[in-house]
Amino acid sequence: MHVVYPVVLAALLFSVGVYGVLARRNAILVLMSVELMLNAVNLNLVTFDAWLKDTLASGQALTLFVIAIAAAEVGLGLAIVLLVFRNRSSIAVDQLRDLADRDAPSAVPGETVAEREAAR
Repeated sequence: MHVVYPVVLAALLFSVGVYGVLARRNAILVLMSVELMLNAVNLNLVTFDAWLKDTLASGQALTLFVIAIAAAEVGLGLAIVLLVFRNRSSIAVDQLRDLADRDAPSAVPGETVAEREAAR
């Protein structure tokens, strides 16, 4: 088995996941993109475990841990998304500014705290 094919597939999956995290505004789609990235990591772990013929199967064991962490992340993420939707009637990531530090410097150059508060 050539190691290049699964590694290229994992790189494509990871790239799609990064694009989804950076470009999407919906919290559910961001969670799905993070899952894509974790699955790309799992594919790499299993691929290199098979390629190196590891007798302890450490790549597969690490994959099981990553799957368990991903399941916990999805459970907590969806719980947070549901609570935000109940309170805000929207799950747009850009609108979640309630927990932001109001005294922090603005991300927009030249914007004052009063302008930022007026935009809320």
